[in-house]
Amino acid sequence: MSTAAHSSMKLAGHESQLAKKNRPVVIAGPCSAESEEQMLETARGLKKVKGVTVFRAGIWKPRTRPGSFQGVGVIGLEWLKSVKQETGLRTSCEVATAGQVELALQQGVDILLIGAHTTVNPFLVQEIADALKGVQVPVLVKNPVNPDLQLWLGALERLHHSGVTDLGAMHRGFSTLDNAPYRNHPKWEHALELRKLVPELAMYCDASHIAGRRSLLRPVSQRALDLGYDGLMVETHFNPVAALSDAQQQIMPQELHMLLQALKQQNAQVEKGKQGTQLEKLRKEIELLDDELLALMSRRTKVSAQLGDCSKQATQTASPDPVRWDLVLENLLQQASTAGIDQRFVETIFQEVRSQYARTHLYNYGMSS
Repeated sequence: MSTAAHSSMKLAGHESQLAKKNRPVVIAGPCSAESEEQMLETARGLKKVKGVTVFRAGIWKPRTRPGSFQGVGVIGLEWLKSVKQETGLRTSCEVATAGQVELALQQGVDILLIGAHTTVNPFLVQEIADALKGVQVPVLVKNPVNPDLQLWLGALERLHHSGVTDLGAMHRGFSTLDNAPYRNHPKWEHALELRKLVPELAMYCDASHIAGRRSLLRPVSQRALDLGYDGLMVETHFNPVAALSDAQQQIMPQELHMLLQALKQQNAQVEKGKQGTQLEKLRKEIELLDDELLALMSRRTKVSAQLGDCSKQATQTASPDPVRWDLVLENLLQQASTAGIDQRFVETIFQEVRSQYARTHLYNYGMSS
């Protein structure tokens, strides 16, 4: 983002219509609108869950291939309207085109979401931004599918330049080479970098799309709150087993209640400490970096195993050690010098990595490192 854009871009945050009240803001509802009964039954359950203020549902569902369930379309907006009239919950849905924006606003949808597959397309984002000129409605922009900070920033800028003042970012995770154990890797540091660039930006966590399954919802949600996120979005269905999409990551309203209660208890303990201080923020950042290191080590171990399997299948004349360790070390030390990292530290780590590889693979050939 340019300096000028940064200095003039007053986004959501503490003045946001969504985040100005009690935190965390909780947005909940089914992945997809399936029927009016399903919507109302889920909303009635969510109305009883303390902290839930926004009901969300997917009206249009982007699918990679035709023939999959792509949402119910316009009629789902009428069901959202019924939810709002009966429960008083504010409503939200994802829009991907200017036409969908107009239809959603006509039916009184309170909050618009820009999906990950839309954020990657500046042309679509600009069309949506143009359709929102003169309209004051909160808009939450999901991160692009791949970790591209400029695309995320660019989408926010386009909306801001069109006069949308109540903006927030929705962190839903990223597609990486190895997402395990998540559906979409959180890459927390990437979202925090966006917040550093735009400090007043309200940040929400789509815990369901990061987790991908119910068992990970609690740790993902807790990490988001520990990092100071303004709110959570959790996919909720009155009967998840029968859901037409993403059944494995949706929970029932009563389960959401228990999740939020558990998070509040942990947050109370955290608040007694030094949360919010610079020291605590740095500690949290170190924890994120440690997570990234472990994830990289896990990926490297898997690739190393594949390399070992390939070497076993090689001919007798082929070298059982396909790695040119001397060249690898030389390159690493050059990079370390450029980055200002102690070369002896890097060499020590490298030698341990090499020893681990030798113990795991080369001994199968009756060799030592």
